[in-house]
Amino acid sequence: MRALITGASGFAGRYLVRACAAAGDEVVGVSRSGGGGVSVDLLDASAVRQLVRDLRPEVIYHLAALSSVGRSWEDPAGTVEDNVATAVAVLEAVRLEAPSARVVWVSSCEVYGAPARMPIEEDAPLAPANPYAVSKTTGDLLAGVYAGAYGLEVVRARPFNHAGPGQQPIFIVSSLARQAAEARLSGESVVRLVTGSPDTRRDFTDVRDVVRAYRMLGVLGGGSGVFNVCSGVSVSAAEHVALLRELLAPTPIEHVVDPSLVRAHEVGELRGSYARLRDATGWQPEIPMRQTMLETLQGWEGELAGA
Repeated sequence: MRALITGASGFAGRYLVRACAAAGDEVVGVSRSGGGGVSVDLLDASAVRQLVRDLRPEVIYHLAALSSVGRSWEDPAGTVEDNVATAVAVLEAVRLEAPSARVVWVSSCEVYGAPARMPIEEDAPLAPANPYAVSKTTGDLLAGVYAGAYGLEVVRARPFNHAGPGQQPIFIVSSLARQAAEARLSGESVVRLVTGSPDTRRDFTDVRDVVRAYRMLGVLGGGSGVFNVCSGVSVSAAEHVALLRELLAPTPIEHVVDPSLVRAHEVGELRGSYARLRDATGWQPEIPMRQTMLETLQGWEGELAGA
């Protein structure tokens, strides 16, 4: 299967490129830097259209986005403008150059905002609560509009939080693992772990399970739809620290809450249902959070020791 992957140099994108290639797909990865294969600025609509015309992909995985909630508060206009413009460029290229391609549109659980009930199902109302979420909600809705208006085969995946080795430390699992690795490598007698709110709960899935879901949706065939990609279990920052306390025992752990890292208007808990995805594809999460945290910690130890 000939696959085009945007955001191929990003965290999930790198894993998806490897997963598709391992399954025998002919993969072309796209990013601004070219780190994932081909260098294309997705804000350049004509370049995106030319790429799709030349490649003639059978499946397109659209992962490219500015993806940090925290940074979206620092640059709300840039986040919304960039992510929405990219969405339009990709959808127009598909409409004009590859209308028969299957599109796996990677949205976000952030589109749901503060849910009225949990676990969150795909028909829950969309109520974005931060600039990043607004940008992803707009792209999600545009993808649905294009699917309906032009008969495109667009599958919208709404991943909840995911983690794993190689993730930037602006995300909590990687941040905690890096802090622990730095403390251990420097020989500190007490590992000091700094977080924002200790009680905020998110639904975490290992990135390798997440990209396996994307590819299953890509090869599924037959119509459009919306699918949550999640574990169905929420974990707090305090529980992540407790897990590291187990992994690092007997080394003492000190948990420090930094008020400057506590976000305004933060949704208290997000926890999804993956029943629809399971029923359609047979997918379910396989990698436990303990393994994800341990391998992320080991990844940081290796990288920092090498540096």
